[in-house]
Amino acid sequence: MSTSDIAYASILPEGWPRPRGFSHAVVAAGTKSVRIAGQIGKEPGQAHIPQGTDAGTQWRLALGNVVTVLKAAGGEPRHLVALRAYVTDIAEFNAAGKAVGEAWAATLGKHFPAMTLVQISALIDPNAKVEIEADAILP
Repeated sequence: MSTSDIAYASILPEGWPRPRGFSHAVVAAGTKSVRIAGQIGKEPGQAHIPQGTDAGTQWRLALGNVVTVLKAAGGEPRHLVALRAYVTDIAEFNAAGKAVGEAWAATLGKHFPAMTLVQISALIDPNAKVEIEADAILP
């Protein structure tokens, strides 16, 4: 398997509708497993997220940070097999749908790993609204 090969296959059970923006499951093949710690929506070097930064902007930055860490480990977005996203307000996240979709397209294109999205009460940074952790399998 060369490094240009896609290292996963999405699973869609027979009769199930194709999900929008994620895969129900992913079968991955490769030799190197990368676990990416939760990334929040701040620029590298910032001590904290500036107060008032909206959920769409934080999503874009957090997803970009995931990809930056993955690339530092030798991977590419196509190697992501799972994302776990934590948001502090599902309604605000849903309202930011256009910005979230634009960030996804710019960062991951049409690659849709298995994904979980849950609402939680708080994150480590008091201004954080989004945190994303990820798993990747590199060929």
